[in-house]
Amino acid sequence: MDYSLLSNSSLFKGISPDKIELILSDTEHRIKKFKTGSMICQSGEPVYSLIVVVKGTVKGEMTDWAGHVIKIEDISAPEALAVAFMFGNRNKFPVNVMAVSDVELLFIDKPDFLKLLMKDNALLVNLLDMISNRSQFLSEKIKFLNFKTIKGKLVNFIMSKSGKDGTSITLGMTQNDLADFFGVTRPSVARAIGELEEDGYIAAKGKLITIVNKKGLSDLVSE
Repeated sequence: MDYSLLSNSSLFKGISPDKIELILSDTEHRIKKFKTGSMICQSGEPVYSLIVVVKGTVKGEMTDWAGHVIKIEDISAPEALAVAFMFGNRNKFPVNVMAVSDVELLFIDKPDFLKLLMKDNALLVNLLDMISNRSQFLSEKIKFLNFKTIKGKLVNFIMSKSGKDGTSITLGMTQNDLADFFGVTRPSVARAIGELEEDGYIAAKGKLITIVNKKGLSDLVSE
């Protein structure tokens, strides 16, 4: 296992590779391998273990009542899965987890992970940060789902990223990724961007979005 890679993860942040190796040598754990396209976990399954991607990439997806698949996010090594759902009364996977590539996952059962948290304050603080960050991410996701039109989702995304005084944003994802994030098709996103350009609200060049009429965009969000 690449302990130097794990030291770059959110969970093991600030912990040296040597110490991570020592921690895992004293802790019951296992490594599982999955092929590309494999179902790793299904929505509704209990979260019994800490799961860390140590090689490859997985994705979280959910299916709505109409059968549409909505991609939530990709998670690549060396990050952990579903840490916000390990505890609480409803500690179940909220989404299906699929292997985007061949992956290797580190599993530490919940009782053993709890022992680690009680022995290492750094791990505990990192876990709390991860749970808080995930809550903030889900809060933003809910905002997007509340907008019924694709244009509304896109305008809210641009306004959120630019902030109060910003005049431009650089998309941190492709139009395909943005479409997956919104739960729509790529042509729909491209069309929405084109309409906002034609109406004089933005100017788009590659991943750079320049806001031409911020007041107008703000009015669109509030409609």
